[in-house]
Amino acid sequence: MGTLAGKVALVTGASRGVGKGIALGLGEQGATVYVTGRTESGGPATTLLPGTVQKTAAEVTALGGRGVAIGCDHRDDEQTRRAVQRVLDDAGRLDVLVNNVWGGYEYFWDGTPFWEEAGFWTQPLERWDSAFRAGVRAHYVTSVAAAPTMVAQGAGLIVSVSSEGAAKVDTSVAYGAAKAATDHMIACMAHELRDHGVTAVSLYPGLVRTESVLRAAEYFDLSDSESPQFVGRGVAALAADPEVIRFTGQVVRSSALADEYGFSDPVPR
Repeated sequence: MGTLAGKVALVTGASRGVGKGIALGLGEQGATVYVTGRTESGGPATTLLPGTVQKTAAEVTALGGRGVAIGCDHRDDEQTRRAVQRVLDDAGRLDVLVNNVWGGYEYFWDGTPFWEEAGFWTQPLERWDSAFRAGVRAHYVTSVAAAPTMVAQGAGLIVSVSSEGAAKVDTSVAYGAAKAATDHMIACMAHELRDHGVTAVSLYPGLVRTESVLRAAEYFDLSDSESPQFVGRGVAALAADPEVIRFTGQVVRSSALADEYGFSDPVPR
């Protein structure tokens, strides 16, 4: 039996990539994992990349957890609220919320060579709107919907997937600003949630071998990269730690979590 048997998690943006890897990491520890995304089996394609929420849910179940798929476009606040309510109606609790959904990466699949957007003045303004609407705001709205239950439980873990780009200047302006906003938002949430026993952290993965990264592998040095499920094992380790609140308000890195908790990458490079 996994360390998270009986626990309920919600992972947003989990049709593929880091979100899918996190769902799998939670699933292999026995959690019930609700996964959201826009790409559903039998529905219209939302990107050129593979993956659906139903496929992720099935893989969670195959690993020993229980996967449940919820179609959701987190750019729509009402859809986000309904997704959280679905979890609460079904399970009656929520132990782990992973805010992974994001926007602003459209150049990975819309056919735009990324070097053509090398300066912020060359990028469509929609890149900014997407990063903040589908990213920062979606993380906030989902947390707002989930927090009352966690506060009532007196326990819970909120993880927002962020990036080293939050502290760098050699990154996309919209991306860096949105990730920095995410980190500060989580720090402020942690301050308000601490007395209620709820932990909130920002998570920095390393370079992750997502479908989009592998599609553009010639532009990356993958020698020190991580599989998506490695990131998931870090989240699962946090969720199983009875003293996780010692990390609240902080940035945690997947590589540092591996050192802390002693897990390895299930798909080594």
